[in-house]
Amino acid sequence: MVFNKFGVFGVGKYGTTIAKRLAEKGAQVFAFDVAEHKIENIKNDVAYAVTLDTTDLKALEAQNVTELDAAVVAIGENFEATVLTAVHLMDLGVKRVIARASGRHQKLILEKIGIKEILTPEDEVAFVIREKLINPSILSFLQLPDDYEIAEIKPPKGVINRSIEEVDFRNKYQLTLVTMKREYDIKKKGQYTIEQHVIGVPNSDTIIESRDTLLVFGTAKHVQRFIDLNEV
Repeated sequence: MVFNKFGVFGVGKYGTTIAKRLAEKGAQVFAFDVAEHKIENIKNDVAYAVTLDTTDLKALEAQNVTELDAAVVAIGENFEATVLTAVHLMDLGVKRVIARASGRHQKLILEKIGIKEILTPEDEVAFVIREKLINPSILSFLQLPDDYEIAEIKPPKGVINRSIEEVDFRNKYQLTLVTMKREYDIKKKGQYTIEQHVIGVPNSDTIIESRDTLLVFGTAKHVQRFIDLNEV
């Protein structure tokens, strides 16, 4: 797996957790916060930490943020700063900007300014966010004891247009394919819409399509190995 560069803007309790969890996975993490003591607290856990007013466009530009593969705006106490920071990052051309919202109204505002990925701490923990950032193929997952998980993943390129029997989840990857979800183009009232439906227990001759979603059970290590070996 190729580990990318991630910027975390705002390293309070929430942002610090995200930054540390990303670093634990081997990612190169850059932390920014206007409060010097917060930067002091995290500087030994990340690749780079700097005290910075993230609402200052010129200051952001000087940090070469365009080199980041993703930026997480995790400022919790100042929503105006969240909005300004996110807008500046988008204007500077950061590839992927993810922002934190506390409540429905903040989420609506972030959507209006063009943020497509929004974190709501009330229903997402930093551990899940880490997995989504590190590996966009993982759509969601349920963490279980002993490092097991049930993961909902996009089919990696190497298994598309292959049968379940040919992929051989259990013997080759020590995974169990629980079920699959498939997208269908449905015509309703003269217009086509996309609907996703669970296809139940797949047969061995079921062909995996590019728009499918796979629900697999196994250890986190084996899920990651399956993605890595087939993402060719």
